[in-house]
Amino acid sequence: MKKLNSIIGAALIAASGLMAGGAYAAGAGDYKGPEAKLIDWTFGGVFGTYDKAQLQRGFQVFQEVCSSCHGAELFSFRMLEKEGGPEYSEEQVKALAASYTIQDPEHIDGERSGVPADKWPNPFESDQDAKDANGGVIPPDFSVLAKARNVPQKFPNWIGNYFTAYQEGGADYIYNLLVGYNEPPEGVEVGPGTYWNDHFHGSGGTLAMAQPIYDEMVDYEGAAPETVDQYAKDVAAFMMWLAEPDMTSRKQLGFNVLLFLFLFAGMMYMVKRKLWSNVDH
Repeated sequence: MKKLNSIIGAALIAASGLMAGGAYAAGAGDYKGPEAKLIDWTFGGVFGTYDKAQLQRGFQVFQEVCSSCHGAELFSFRMLEKEGGPEYSEEQVKALAASYTIQDPEHIDGERSGVPADKWPNPFESDQDAKDANGGVIPPDFSVLAKARNVPQKFPNWIGNYFTAYQEGGADYIYNLLVGYNEPPEGVEVGPGTYWNDHFHGSGGTLAMAQPIYDEMVDYEGAAPETVDQYAKDVAAFMMWLAEPDMTSRKQLGFNVLLFLFLFAGMMYMVKRKLWSNVDH
């Protein structure tokens, strides 16, 4: 069953592009889709950090499913060793890179085995090849997609984001999109080559990508559920890390700066009190 699901999923992915070229279906103008579900991510908040196990699972989903159509131009193999990320060992990354063939015009054969410094190989040699394989649509690059998307929030909910340091909108969007495939509402017509999604554009619409993941499509090691919901969470977390791999260190630096400023302000206040303590006011 898993192999059958994998074959079906791969065929659907090959014929479409993630979050690309979407348009609202006829009759969907008044449709109000379900509210986006906001996930309690481990990397959320001021002190949030990435979950290494989740990032490794998310990379597995990306590698086995998403990378057949989507590139990641800013992603290199050696990033997988990065502290605070998936944290694969150096040997694992070398073996992974060597399993890919890299096009290299300077090499005598025009191609060679990959090394950790290489960028993740693009599934298509040219934009035209990508269009031809995906119904005229170029699947978007995954490098910073999680920073380019967000979930709509109604007033006054978004005001609290300034106090909670909410910045997981991209991951929330990707998760909701991946679990949002559904039958179109009554009276809504979906054109050929497009698919209905409750969360595309925030309130339902059509896009050029068929549902890419199904239950039991990716074999996880360990006890993590092999469900669409879990796959969506894991790959969304991985894409968030891919877009901002230094988030953890940035948060720590910001906290240290604020702590320094707070202590420095206190010291300056005490110095001021000392200097002016004997001066009549």
